[in-house]
Amino acid sequence: MTTETDWPVIVRRAADGKLAQDITVGGHVIRADEPTPLGDASGPTPHQLLLSALGACTAMTLKLYAERKKWDVGALTVRLRIRWEPMEKGGERRAIIERSIDSDRALTAEQQARLVEIADKCPVHRTLMGEKTITTRLAAPVAEI
Repeated sequence: MTTETDWPVIVRRAADGKLAQDITVGGHVIRADEPTPLGDASGPTPHQLLLSALGACTAMTLKLYAERKKWDVGALTVRLRIRWEPMEKGGERRAIIERSIDSDRALTAEQQARLVEIADKCPVHRTLMGEKTITTRLAAPVAEI
């Protein structure tokens, strides 16, 4: 039997709200929800949380890279959004994630090009773009009939 400590992220329905979920991760609790009228807008949506992970990872990766290169890139701001584009097949859509990186300092063309290249190497970007498998199992007791 697995224990709660075997799972680094645990999501449970919040006691209040229609769809709100409480996410426990690393000793922190984060709320996720959907906008009204579907949810109560008590937290970011799951897609917003996904973009947040990508943005945070990008910013951290770029900071570490700039420090290693001893580049003064100033304060970096990462902006993200997701839009949906129809595909030729039926009603399917594909997600387009747009990421913009701004600095409060003037950067050389070389620094700009390299930072864009390094942004694509952040671990969350690589996870999203790489081959992945998601396995799912239901770990609930079986009801007796």
